[in-house]
Formats: sequence, structure tokens, C-alpha cells
Amino acid sequence: MLRGHRVLLDSDIAALYGVTTKSLLQAVKRNLERFPPDFMIQLTSKEWAALRSQIVTSKAPRGGRRYSPYAFTEQGVAMLSSVLASRRAIAVNIQIMRTSIQLREMLGSNKDLARRFAQLEARLDKRLGEHDAAIAAILAAIRQLMTQSNQKRRGIGFTADLREGS
Repeated sequence: MLRGHRVLLDSDIAALYGVTTKSLLQAVKRNLERFPPDFMIQLTSKEWAALRSQIVTSKAPRGGRRYSPYAFTEQGVAMLSSVLASRRAIAVNIQIMRTSIQLREMLGSNKDLARRFAQLEARLDKRLGEHDAAIAAILAAIRQLMTQSNQKRRGIGFTADLREGS
């Protein structure tokens, strides 16, 4: 994810298409009008530094990349197949599109699962609320019985009070 978009890095796409990153970017730059900002994003130096620390690439003076990589959105990846007109590019693009569709379907089923879980949770909350009310009524009845038992009761049979009065 980059800036709210699911993306693939230029080096990863180049590996999929079986070309060098340099030749991929050359083809893109020859056809820049096909890649508006929502199709292709160049990482900022800060984003690139964070990514570089995660994937452990060497720094520019030591033979690593000298420029921040580009990231392609799903639409940008689709556009690459027209820029890289090889059979492999077309086959890879078809596979990427199928994978994207599967991901969307999985996300949709997860949303459905989350909705169903929320409904179940709401039903349980309602039932627990009903049970809480019943338990509160039982506790109130027990308290009332306890206060009644603390009050003085008349004894059963003869008591000292009665003998004194006779």
C-alpha cells in the first residue's frame, strides 16, 4: 500500500515481465502520456528510505539504485502490457488481473463476514442485556429476603415475653 493505493514496485514488475528495471522504465518514459499520476507514483525519498530499510538494498554509492523507484497501481500495471508488447508481458498481465480480481472477491467476502459478525454481536448484546435485567431482579429479590430475615420475628411456641405477661 502506498498513499492509499495497492501498488507493485517497478523492480518487481520488471522481474515478472522478464526485463530489467531500466528497460521497463525506458519504455514507460517513452509513453508517459499513458501513465497519469493515478497509474504510476514515484516514491519520495522518505518513502524510499523506509522501503529500503525493509528490503535491505544497498545505498546508491555502493551500487544500489540511484533514483527512487516507481510504483504502479492496478491500472498502471494493465497499461504496461501495451507498452511492453511481448507475449510474456501479455501473459503476466492477464495473471496479474486475475489475481487482482481474486483479491477483490476475498475482500468482499471478508466485508460480508464482518457484517455478519457485527449482527451476531448485536444479538448477543441484546440477549446479555435481557439476562442482566433478569439477574438484577433476582439479586433484588435476594436482598429483600435478606433484609426481612434481619428484622425481629416472633418466635414459634412459648417465649419469655409471653410468660412474663401471664
